[in-house]
Amino acid sequence: MKKIGLIGGISWVSTTDYYKLINLGINEKLGGLNFSECLVYSFNYADIKKNNDNNDWESTFNMLFKGCEFLKSGGAEAIILCANTMHLIADRLEKAIGLPIIHIASETAVEIQKKEIKKVGLLGTKFTMELDFFKDKLTDKGIETIIPASQEDRDFIHYTVFEELGRGIVTDETKKRYLEISNELIKNGAKGIVLGCTEIPMVIKPEDLSVPVFDTTSIHANAAVEFQLS
Repeated sequence: MKKIGLIGGISWVSTTDYYKLINLGINEKLGGLNFSECLVYSFNYADIKKNNDNNDWESTFNMLFKGCEFLKSGGAEAIILCANTMHLIADRLEKAIGLPIIHIASETAVEIQKKEIKKVGLLGTKFTMELDFFKDKLTDKGIETIIPASQEDRDFIHYTVFEELGRGIVTDETKKRYLEISNELIKNGAKGIVLGCTEIPMVIKPEDLSVPVFDTTSIHANAAVEFQLS
């Protein structure tokens, strides 16, 4: 089994999901008492959030690079960034650390292709929705991406990711708003909805919507399992 390194704490809530899903995935494949051989480097989310607020991606890069160095020194053969937003610097990190970083958007694009879907709605932080690092991976596979048209809706998602979901808080009111935003994307032609933040699966389940839901956390964790057993 290949050893992987997880960059977590962004937030701890989704990192626990990654750890659980990857271990369950290994056990499903191998049975018995077989589980994932992995290392975890978990950040203080407040430090990352401070950088985000100041648009200081250089500091975030330096932090994650040190985390990746720690994982590499422990024998990790690939890195999993347990957060969609951190993939803004994934390609640069991969070159700097000299290890493969399994890209969450690339793996999601593969799953969308399997459904033969050409247009999806994307939910995530404002960085994920408004910048191109995630959407470009889908575009490369011929998939069109739309995001909530309203700045108010994008601000709402961004705020709740950090101030609610990232703390493990889920409310009925927030779920209702997320579903309204998702259904508006479907109305505008989305044939699938991408949960482009690793905490959003806390509020949106596949049965909540009339189109396929792409849970990037689960997709990414499955890709990690496939790498470990390759």
